[in-house]
Amino acid sequence: MLPADLHRPDYGAATLADVLPGAAAALGVPVERGDLPTDPLGLTTALAGARRVAVLLADGLGADLLRAHADSAPTLAALAAPAGDLSAPCPSTTPVSLATLGTGLPPGSHGVLGFVTAIPGEGRTLNHVQWTDDPDPLVWQARPSVFAQVAAAGVDVTTVAPYAYAGSGLTRAVYRGARYAGTVGPGDLAAVLLRSLAAAPRALVYGYTAELDLTGHVRGVDSPSWRAQLAHVDRLVEQVLTGLPADAALLVTADHGMLDVPAATRVDLDTSPELTEGVRLLAGEPRARYVHAVAGAEADLLARWRAVLGERAWVAGRDEAIASGVFGPVDDGLAARIGDVVALARGTWALTATEQEPGPSRLVGYHGSLTETELAIPLLAARGPALG
Repeated sequence: MLPADLHRPDYGAATLADVLPGAAAALGVPVERGDLPTDPLGLTTALAGARRVAVLLADGLGADLLRAHADSAPTLAALAAPAGDLSAPCPSTTPVSLATLGTGLPPGSHGVLGFVTAIPGEGRTLNHVQWTDDPDPLVWQARPSVFAQVAAAGVDVTTVAPYAYAGSGLTRAVYRGARYAGTVGPGDLAAVLLRSLAAAPRALVYGYTAELDLTGHVRGVDSPSWRAQLAHVDRLVEQVLTGLPADAALLVTADHGMLDVPAATRVDLDTSPELTEGVRLLAGEPRARYVHAVAGAEADLLARWRAVLGERAWVAGRDEAIASGVFGPVDDGLAARIGDVVALARGTWALTATEQEPGPSRLVGYHGSLTETELAIPLLAARGPALG
């Protein structure tokens, strides 16, 4: 049902959801993930002998972008790729990806289904990066995390990420079970990650760095600023490798890729009355929209969005989008978080809203849809000297 230029993530085979379950398996801890295999990436073999595993996620480090700018990241370019490129989930956006990583499950199972989603029955939306405690994170995302399952098996588990995110709704929803070690910058991230790895004989340490994604959004991925920031990520990885314990392994991955959106391929929803008539709530983000209709207007809204947008986006009703498999199997209680209309941008198109979302509408780089550039993320590996 998808057009040829958009791709369905292959959950349970080669996606971000498979990274932490594979790392846990390498540490001797199988995790519960329903019908999905324990270690489809073969990390038990790739990390054989490791007693400590670090997983570093660089926000926005798309695999296509990394290949295109390998000269700015020689350390990353030299790392092994034990399973080739992986796929981000749908939508290809940070909250969805972090929940997918943390739970080892597709979005339709964990329920963090977009950057902004409707809260069913309440007539309001939830921005997952501005979330504190409403709704309750342990209820909104009720699945057990991989971190909690690994910690319950006696492995020391730590999340190393900026202090600003400690205690946020998203942190509590997707990292619970891990001790949170706040950091103040990239150098501190490297040092705290290494200290956490060395603190126990068996350890799983997750690290997160956000600056590359922010730079891409504000300056664009085709910019000197983005390439300079990529070099800083490369230096961070080099610092971790330099101090990697002899019996430890490092995995480097990302949450999504990114592409620049020129002015000529933007549709401003706030100046397009044919697209806003009958809209009750606008959610999602410019390349992955969820549109909730006023009661009784669902069919008309879907038809108009399809007619107006044409080949600029894949437009589907909720049931059709779920049936396509892009979210993985969707739990019945979570389906209403998806819009009555789902619109995933094609090419370099974006569906901005300059009045309702002035900040996001001014960005240069975007992600969220299912193009190869947005979905393809690296999985890179290094082994400590005792592991060969």
